[in-house]
Amino acid sequence: MTIKSGLPPSASTFNGDPPMTLTIYGIKNCDTMKKARRFLDESGAVYHFHDYKVEGIDETRLEGWCALVGWETLLNRAGTTFRKLSDAEKADIDAAKAITLMHAHPSLIKRPVLEKDGVILVGFKPERYSAFLSA
Repeated sequence: MTIKSGLPPSASTFNGDPPMTLTIYGIKNCDTMKKARRFLDESGAVYHFHDYKVEGIDETRLEGWCALVGWETLLNRAGTTFRKLSDAEKADIDAAKAITLMHAHPSLIKRPVLEKDGVILVGFKPERYSAFLSA
């Protein structure tokens, strides 16, 4: 894993094909997503919004993200989608199982994931986004 200089420590380089533009991944009606998108709009950032509900997410990208930030960071255990999983689905989660669950239920991915030039941030904090955008 490479961390580009000048970026917050939570920013990690994704070694797959880097996006051509800034991309924010999430779900349209999520309150945190709305805050993050509003921040990007007010910052004048040009970005693509990737809606998991419309576009899905491929396992290769999830594997890359998990390799960088860890599946524990990426898996949203606080949401209703996780609570609705069966006890068997929640038991003995490892990286492979987490990726399978997030692929099947994209609402399990912590939101937002912001990707720019092969670097990702997970979650939204205005100060992290400012540093990310200015790097």
